[in-house]
Formats: sequence, structure tokens, C-alpha cells
Amino acid sequence: MVKSSQISGFYKLPIEKRLELVKEFANLSEEEVELLKKQSALDFSLADKMVENAIGTFPLPLGVAVNFLVNGKDYLVPMAIEEPSVIAAASNAAKIARVKGGFKSNCTDPIMIGQIQVVKLKNLQKARKQILSNKKKIIELCNKQDSTLIKFGGGCKNIEVRVLNKPEKMLVVHLLVDCRDAMGANAVNTMCEAVAPFIENLTGGHVYLRIISNLAVHRLVKAEAVFDKKSLGGELAVAGVIHAYNFAVADPFRAATHNKGIMNAVSSIAIATGNDFRALEAGAHAYASVKNKKYSPLTKFEKTKSGDLKGTLEMPMAVGLVGGATKVHPVAKVNIKILGVQTARELAEVIGAVGLAQNLAALRALATEGIQRGHMELHARNIAVTAGAPQNLAEKIAAQMIKEKNISVSRAKEILEQLK
Repeated sequence: MVKSSQISGFYKLPIEKRLELVKEFANLSEEEVELLKKQSALDFSLADKMVENAIGTFPLPLGVAVNFLVNGKDYLVPMAIEEPSVIAAASNAAKIARVKGGFKSNCTDPIMIGQIQVVKLKNLQKARKQILSNKKKIIELCNKQDSTLIKFGGGCKNIEVRVLNKPEKMLVVHLLVDCRDAMGANAVNTMCEAVAPFIENLTGGHVYLRIISNLAVHRLVKAEAVFDKKSLGGELAVAGVIHAYNFAVADPFRAATHNKGIMNAVSSIAIATGNDFRALEAGAHAYASVKNKKYSPLTKFEKTKSGDLKGTLEMPMAVGLVGGATKVHPVAKVNIKILGVQTARELAEVIGAVGLAQNLAALRALATEGIQRGHMELHARNIAVTAGAPQNLAEKIAAQMIKEKNISVSRAKEILEQLK
């Protein structure tokens, strides 16, 4: 049977039916489904091993975005996030993208940068030449640190040396490490530590910092899609999205919020799959700052000759399927099974596509109906629950507040009293 992520009215289904569809799509076991249904599938004993000073766990809502077709393959995309309307918006944008064939996404080789800072040098250029002339030895020393990575075709592939003059003079050695299916922090940091004494002996300088960089300029994902103008809402909707994009190009204050919308998707998938969302956030915003020599949007939107809307996204995407919480957290393992990705590259390509979809959905809402309308229903329901409404009354109270355009805890309490 051909699997399809195109599921009409998924949000209208009861939770048990949604779980049944996801179970069938991802071939989940009963035990895996039960993990998803638990209030916290992360046992305290395991949490205590993952972090220091553990006192409990903090669950987030977990949903799946539907309709995603990326490089010709259907995906259900797990997203862990507390913000209303994000998952629905991504799903809707993916539905629009399917009309023109879905998303095309590709990722460069998983090269991460390890940085080694060398100070107290008498002659920076001479030290630079000494390091470059010993490039082969440095690479060999790096690759002795991780035989498993080498076996799978990874390892240190090259080195670069940069001269920095302000606020003090220093050399920075970059180890360019192919991390394969790992995010790579542990492997890269180990290599940096291992070669630091050799670099000190070569240069006569002193090594201070030796650590991975989260500005992964060699590990980029590029996703693109054409959004059908009719499905998008017509010519005015296409023009509105382009106006909104141009605003982000012109103004860093707008660009910051523009990129935050992308990260709504990227970070929520990273959390769901046990990846380091903080590293992704740092890398994304740093890349947005350096790629055009000013803070810029990570996406681009333009009108095609036929009047449709073409969107592209380019950003660092350092994610992995081995190491860290990815192989430890029980629900992260289930989520990766739901995604059905086989490599870190495939995971990066899917995340890039969802980031583009999320951004398109946000710009479309802002340029047409306004962002609050998309948030309103879920926000009103949350307010009703905060006011003490039981689940069977929360929807009714939310609907009344939306009708009145008065969404507040005090009004929710008044309606609750009336219904009682």
C-alpha cells in the first residue's frame, strides 16, 4: 500500500483515531503508541541520567504536521511545541505546495567546523604557514580519535587557518570534519582537544579555546517549492507575501521575526527528534547575519512567470540521528520512526522543507487575514481552560469569546458561570 501524508481533516479527528493513522503510517508497535499516550514517557530515573540536579520532567504538546511531500516522498512530521496554530499552518502550506509537486530539498555534506584558538604568537603569518605545511599530520592525528566515524566515510577532511587582529591578534585553526549521521559536537571537540598540543608545539603559541562552531556554513540545507497562486488565495495573496518578504529584506527588526517563524518549525522538529535546537537557533541567526553582510531573511520569495509564488530557504542544518538524546529519549526514537528518515541528510532536508512551509504560512496570514486570526481559536480555548472550564465546555466558551472579540480569563469565567 502506498503511504500518503495527505490526510484531510486530520485535526478534526479524535486523538485515538489520529494515533491509529500515525501507527499505520509508521508501522508503530503497541508499545510505541503507548509511549506517545503517556503524560511523560521519560522516566525520572532516565531524566536523572541525562541532566544534572534533575527534579522532574517537563512535557510539551506533540503533534504531527501532515501533507508533506519532500523529494517525492510522503512524510508525517512530529513537532513538539507549545505555540498554537504552528502545526496547522505548516500542514496547510504543505497542502498548497503539493499542487505543484511538493518540496525539493537537498543538503550539503555534513561538515562541521572545530575551532582552535592560538594566542601569544610572535609572528602570525609564520605560524599560519607552519600549520598549513603540517596539514596532513594534523588531519591524521584528528582521524585517530574516532575509528567508527572513519569507517562510515567521515572524519577530518581539511583544515583552514584564519588570522584575527582585533581586539587581539590570534590564529584560529578550523578543522573541517565530516560527521556523517551525527550532529558531531562530541567527535569534533575530541579532535580539537587531541591536536591542540601539536599545534602549540608547531607555533610556539598557546591554545585556549578548542570547540565546535555552531555556525555550520559548510552544512547547509536548501529547500524550494512553488505555491499555486489559486490555492494560495489569488494574485493579491502572492503580492502580499512578496511585500512581506521585501519588508524583511529591508529591515532587520522585521527579519528577526521573519526568521523566528522559520525556527518555529525547525526547533519543534529538533526537540521532537532529540536534536540540539539551541545550536540550530544560534547557527540560523548567525548565518542570517553573515550571508549578506547584514541580518537578512533565511528565505526568499518571488513570483514565477505563470504568476505562482516560488519560495526558497537556505540555512545551516546540523542535525543527527546518532548520539545525544536522539538515541536515549524514548519518544524521540518513536518520532524518528514516524518520520521514516534513514540519514541525517534526509532529516535535514525534511526540516528545511517544513521551515519553508512554516514561513510561507506565516507571511500569508500576515499579508491577508492577520496572524491573530490563525491563533485565535486555540488561544481562546487555552484561556477557557485557564479559567477553569472543563473540556466539555471549553470549546463553547472559546466560541463565545471569539464571537464577542473579547478573549480574556475574566470573560471566560463569566461565561463559565452562566453555563453552570
